[in-house]
Amino acid sequence: MAIDLAAITREICTIATDAGAFLLQERSRFDRDAIEYKGLNNLVSYVDKETEKQIVAKLSELLPEAGFITEEGTTGQEADQSALNWIIDPLDGTANFIHDLHVFSVSIGLAQGNTPIAGVIYDPNRNECFSAWQGGGAYCNGKSISVSPATQLGESLIATGFPYYSFDKMQSYLHILESLMQQTHGLRRMGSAAIDLAYVACGRFDAFYEYNLNSWDMAAGVLLVREAGGTVTDFDGGDAFLFRGDVVAGSGVHPELMKVVKEYWK
Repeated sequence: MAIDLAAITREICTIATDAGAFLLQERSRFDRDAIEYKGLNNLVSYVDKETEKQIVAKLSELLPEAGFITEEGTTGQEADQSALNWIIDPLDGTANFIHDLHVFSVSIGLAQGNTPIAGVIYDPNRNECFSAWQGGGAYCNGKSISVSPATQLGESLIATGFPYYSFDKMQSYLHILESLMQQTHGLRRMGSAAIDLAYVACGRFDAFYEYNLNSWDMAAGVLLVREAGGTVTDFDGGDAFLFRGDVVAGSGVHPELMKVVKEYWK
C-alpha cells in the first residue's frame, strides 16, 4: 500500500510539536544532576529518553510497518538500514538544552533505506515547524521555503559543527575552517545539526557541512534542503551521507564549498 506522505508529514508535525512542548516544560525545571554521559562529551538525560519514548509510541501507531533508528535506543530494536525506518533525534542539541541555551530541536525523519522520504524538525523555542516530504516541497509553519539565491562563497554565511569525539580528522577540519573564514561572510556553530539544516532550507544559512554525524542528526534536515531546492552530498560528492556521517548541504554555493572540502579533507 502506498504511503500518503503529505498526510504522514502533517501527523509528524503534530507529534514533533507535542514533543517540543514537553522539552520546554522539562527545561523550566531541569537539574544538571540529571545529566548522564554516554561517552566523551556525549550527554544525555531523562528528558532525551522520555521524549523519545513518547515519539516512538505515537509513530508506532501512525505507521506500524516501519522500524526505528533512534539516538537513545529506547525501542531495543536492531534496525535494518535498508528497510522503512523512522529515524529520530528527540532532542538535538542536548548540550545547549542542559546549559539553557535556547537552540535545540526535535528531528523526525522517515527513510526508505538510504533515502529520506518525509521529515520534520521542530524548534520549540521559536515555535517553528519545518517539514518536507519527497516531491512535495519544504515548508516552515505551512509556508513554502527555499534555499538562498547565493551562488558564491563570498556572499555566504556557512554553518558547521565542532566534533566532540573522534578527533583524528581535526587538522583537516581546521584547514577547511581556516579557508572558509577568509572566503565567506562568516561561520556559525549553533549546536544542533537539525536546526542548521533547517536554516539552510529556508535560506538563513547558505550551506552547512559537518562530519561525525549520525543518521538521526540529519535524516529530516537533508530532505528539507533537497525539497527546498538545495544540494546534499557527502564529503566525496556522493550520496552516502545518511549512514556515513559526513554531509555538505547548500544552495548554489555547494560546488564552491565542495572544492574547499575536497582540497583539505584527507
